[in-house]
Formats: sequence, C-alpha cells, structure tokens
Amino acid sequence: MKSFFRFALLALVLVLVALLSAVTAMRFAIHGQEVQVPAMVGLTLADAERTAAGLGLQIEVERQYYSPQIPEGRIMTQLPLAGSKVRRGWQVRVAQSMGPQRVAIPDVTKESERAAEWNIRRRGLDVGSTAEIQLPGTPADEVLAQSPPANANQVAAPRTSLLVSVAADPPAYVMPSFVGQPLGTASHAVQDAGFKLGNASMAAAPALAAAGPPPQSSPASVIVAQTPAAGQKVLAGATVNFVVR
Repeated sequence: MKSFFRFALLALVLVLVALLSAVTAMRFAIHGQEVQVPAMVGLTLADAERTAAGLGLQIEVERQYYSPQIPEGRIMTQLPLAGSKVRRGWQVRVAQSMGPQRVAIPDVTKESERAAEWNIRRRGLDVGSTAEIQLPGTPADEVLAQSPPANANQVAAPRTSLLVSVAADPPAYVMPSFVGQPLGTASHAVQDAGFKLGNASMAAAPALAAAGPPPQSSPASVIVAQTPAAGQKVLAGATVNFVVR
C-alpha cells in the first residue's frame, strides 16, 4: 500500500513539473516575440525604417504635416509610443514633416468641384473632405466655401476641404387614387398637379362571338388601374399611366 501511494505521489509531482514547464515555455515563446518600440520622432524615414526592420517592425506613414520646427522628411509623431511592448511584425504608424509651408492655398470658391480639385492638386496639395449643401438660388456644382481659406498661412496639413452646392431635389408627393374616376376628369387633375399623362390603355375584354373593331378610350372611360399605384411616393413631373374600361 505504501509503495502505491509513493508511486501516485511521484506521478502527481511529474504532472505538476510538466505543467509548469509547459507554462514557462509558453510564456517564453510569447514574450520572446515581443520587442520594445524604439523612439523614432526626429529620425528620417529611411533611418526609422532601418531601425524598425532590425526589430521586426514595420513603418507606415499615415499623415504628412507642415512644420516650421521639424525638418522636412523627419518623423513628427509615432504610435505606439516609444517604449511600448509589441509583437514582432507590428506596424508603427508615423506622421512625417513636410517642413515649412511653401505652397499658397488657391482660391477655388465659385469654381466647379472638378475644376477646384484640379486647381488644388496641380499645386501638390490634396483634396480633403467634400461636403454638399442644397442652397436655394445657388447654381449646382459650385464651391461655396473652402478650408483652409485662400492664401492661409501656417496651415497644418497640405489638404483643402470643400463645401459644394448641389441641385435641390424635386418636390415629392403621394400618388392619389384615380380608380373609378372618368379618364377626362383624372387627366385634367394629373396635368394640373404638374405630372405628365402617359398611356390610357383599354383593359382586356372577354372574347366576343362577333369580332369587331377594338374599343378606344374616351374621356368617359372609367379608370380601373393606374401606374404609379395609389399611395406611392412620386416626384414632380412623373408620368402617370391609366388602364380604363
């Protein structure tokens, strides 16, 4: 019996040792792949890439900014910050200095959106965000405002955002029901409301014993169907078609 307990205790000790070794090996494997992010602010992009490559890291230039203090081409900011622990293969995002502002911001107001974008890009600048607005009395596709304004100094980034006018949407209506009304009455109502009168086709009639000329619609014909259907949202100037009998 004593030998059995001694054997069981030895087996338990061996299991615990194996588990401890596995945990230690796992921690070593995980932490062995971690590196400390170096300080890259102030380095040139080439130096930062060499430093990062030596630690198994990657560099991505996310932004470029004007800076009168930091020389052109050098790193202004980085993320993760220097001293952070990351895994090998991690991507360090940086912002790069473009040096002092040398390009004048052009005045692109009152230009079309396309002309404004071309005017901005030909100067080596980027187009930032473009917002649209409906403004009564203003032509569509015209730049109403820009940021930064023309000839601005000490701008942070080489990009210009635009506010552009767009055409107003035509008025929308809910289509009423004309079913059961005479075609003449409905036609006048449709045209008076600013819609277009489309086709007024005859509904299919049952076959007759004696074939005769096909019936024709008249102002007295009664509407049995319509397109668009009653209750649908329609825009001003839409075409309305009827089926009559």
